[in-house]
Amino acid sequence: MDEFSDKDDVTIISGGVIIEGKVSSSGNIRVDGNIKGDVKANGTITIGEGGEVEGQLTGDSITIGGKVKGTILAKEKLVLESKSTLKGDIVSKILVIEAGAKFDGKSSMSEQPKMSVSKTPESSPPSK
Repeated sequence: MDEFSDKDDVTIISGGVIIEGKVSSSGNIRVDGNIKGDVKANGTITIGEGGEVEGQLTGDSITIGGKVKGTILAKEKLVLESKSTLKGDIVSKILVIEAGAKFDGKSSMSEQPKMSVSKTPESSPPSK
């Protein structure tokens, strides 16, 4: 049996690395390179100052220091650091925007953000 759980694992996408496609992890992810595609983690997602992501970010807590273009779904907390740029919508319980951060989009804060799209009677078009 492993001494550490999967949430203690950290996947690092180093500077100079370019990924086109979806990235997912049962632990934490740190991005210092470039990803064109969705990033999903069952832990923390950190986008370093040199990191760039074009796609949806889904995780427990997300910290952005670089550039992101896409939707952010944070179960707990989203932090936009002072040198970050975010173009996209946010769903998170807690939102921290440091002075100097650039954010262009809509923010929705709730106790339990919806992490996936589900079909419910309310979202169906009305019958005629």
